[in-house]
Amino acid sequence: MKDIAIAIHGGAGTITRSSLTPAQEKGYRAALQQAVEAGHRLLQEGKTALQAVELAVVLLEDSPLFNAGRGSVFTKEGKHEMDAAIMCGKTLDAGAVAGVQGVRNPVALARAVMQHSDHVLLSGGGAEEFARNHSIPFAPESYFFDAFRYRQWSDVRDSDGYMLDHTEQPDNKFGTVGAVAVDKDGNVAAATSTGGMTNKRYRRIGDTPIIGAGTYANNKTCAISCTGHGEFFMRAVVAYDVSCLVEYKGYTLQEACDEVVMHKLVQFGGEGGLIAVNGAGELALPFNSEGMYRASKKNSEGTFVGIYKEA
Repeated sequence: MKDIAIAIHGGAGTITRSSLTPAQEKGYRAALQQAVEAGHRLLQEGKTALQAVELAVVLLEDSPLFNAGRGSVFTKEGKHEMDAAIMCGKTLDAGAVAGVQGVRNPVALARAVMQHSDHVLLSGGGAEEFARNHSIPFAPESYFFDAFRYRQWSDVRDSDGYMLDHTEQPDNKFGTVGAVAVDKDGNVAAATSTGGMTNKRYRRIGDTPIIGAGTYANNKTCAISCTGHGEFFMRAVVAYDVSCLVEYKGYTLQEACDEVVMHKLVQFGGEGGLIAVNGAGELALPFNSEGMYRASKKNSEGTFVGIYKEA
């Protein structure tokens, strides 16, 4: 049996010790540990990487702490528009949704798109219709209401500005959740989910549901899930760029991730991070911001949970 491994993230940005109370830090660490260990248990049971990343992301979506699913931020209109994607490294099958409202777990809808349609990306009302046709659960508006998110929105809703997530600066908050995994058969998978930007307008969509930008998986190379300022990650085609450096340049996983996150993105102002795994069970969790909510677990090793630069 090959090595099994999983990594998750819950967003990146200017996350410093001074920005979190001890109680908040404890809550984040507990939520990250729960999600990564749940995904890891599936891998131990012989389940697929695809099942593991979906479960881990569902648990993060169910937590109000993260900007995805239940914790999604408010749009300019006071609504919640969510994006998600999932990809199988063995088959290169992928499914994604953008701008959906009311869907309890957008990553589950993305999985349904991958498995039950001839399409990769569905958006808005069409994606919601597809969800109803395939019995994907919806939740009432009250389910997505969070007082902290509402206060975030209240600070900027009367302006033309927007906020990302997880920082003290209004223009440096990157809120996304994601997971990557490799199973006992050496197959990799990736999944990502987000609520986007606070006060976003015009049905804005970021990198999360764009295959190759925020999410990518290929058994030949690696699986990637990104978190950061989506516009930069789309322009840099970050997830696929990491894969290409491995496939065509012969970079190690860590070398490829560092080249893209610590050099290419930085050179034109892109901030954030990513998580990556390859078929050999190697993990990489680089970020160029002050912090990134992250966790990982490999084989029978202890669970790693980190928030700040020094972990």
